[in-house]
Amino acid sequence: MKYLKVIAFTHKQIELKELGKLVLCQENLTDKLHEVKARFGINEIFYLATCNRVEFVLSTSQKVDKEFAHQFIDSLGMGLCHNSMGTFLDAASIYEDHAAMEHLLRTSCSLESLIVGEKEILAQLRKAYDSGREAGLTGDKLRLVMDCVVKTAKEVYTHTNISKNPISVVSLAYRKLKDLKLCSNARILIIGAGETNKNISKYLQKHKFSNFSVFNRTLSKAQQLANDLGGEAFELEDLKTYKRGFDAIITCTSAVEPIITPEIYASLLNGDTDRKTIVDLAIPNDTAAEVLEQFEVNFIEVHSLNEVAKKNLQERYHELSHAETIIEQNINEFLVMLKQRKIELAMRQVPEKIKEIRNNAVNTVFAEEVQSLDKESREILEKVMNYMEKKYISVPMIMAKDILINSN
Repeated sequence: MKYLKVIAFTHKQIELKELGKLVLCQENLTDKLHEVKARFGINEIFYLATCNRVEFVLSTSQKVDKEFAHQFIDSLGMGLCHNSMGTFLDAASIYEDHAAMEHLLRTSCSLESLIVGEKEILAQLRKAYDSGREAGLTGDKLRLVMDCVVKTAKEVYTHTNISKNPISVVSLAYRKLKDLKLCSNARILIIGAGETNKNISKYLQKHKFSNFSVFNRTLSKAQQLANDLGGEAFELEDLKTYKRGFDAIITCTSAVEPIITPEIYASLLNGDTDRKTIVDLAIPNDTAAEVLEQFEVNFIEVHSLNEVAKKNLQERYHELSHAETIIEQNINEFLVMLKQRKIELAMRQVPEKIKEIRNNAVNTVFAEEVQSLDKESREILEKVMNYMEKKYISVPMIMAKDILINSN
């Protein structure tokens, strides 16, 4: 496994906003990787870029150190100044051999992620490898590595609870909302058009909710989110006069005073006496305390969700040792498989060599003797040689595997 090398830049040493400087343009990515592959004598390569990591996975006999990484990154034409290059190189993590394999497995199982247990990294890794394979950048060695990566990650996600319970406030809020069993045409008012409301809206849209009204101080931002959701856009002030009714409110603004006062809530109800739902993800809350005192409301708010998120995150960390055991087992199995693969590759030439010896014996060394045999004798000789040829081909493979198993 000495051929396996990884050059990694991650959120652990580099600020997320700075990592973007290392992301390669997709337009000519394949050409650039082919160029560095040839220039540095790299046998196989693929490139991974996510919101919190940029990594290059290599199969090469070349020594990969900070000096190599400097030349390698510089040749990719990222346009980094001298100071930036030095900062990134100081923060780079370089892995090889067993450590490189362990790093890839830990990464695929989300143990190295910004949020432990988020499964997206496995899909991102597979996509990165598949892109490299389709571009002719990878071969047999990284194929075997990725087979082990995928197998290990699936085992960790299946046999541990590392990703079972959500730890993002948005996903927890959606689960709470889902438990209330709103119908898909429920009237949903979205107050605020920032990232949090965009994210929870994606959940709602994914699960076929379709009746949205979006309110925001800046109308253009409300229109943008409303367009994404197939809803209508309003200015925040329009809440005071909105009379179309609602079933749920999702609110998250940066206001320092409550947006939903008792007066506005009563106006929005417009005489409706049914129990409604408010999902308030703002800090401080957008919902005045008096609203909860005066009206029957299913109230989902960020403080209680954060407590659940912390508890779930702690449970995920309890699963780390179990996940690490699975990783260690898979590395050990991979090492045995690699030895078997070496034997298989080495033994590929055995059948051809045996056929050469046989043909040489029949056609050169013992040519006269064979020709002097009658037809029946030649047929018997042919059968004997065919039998011996098949046996000779299988014997070295069986013996080599026996030696391998016994040595382990």
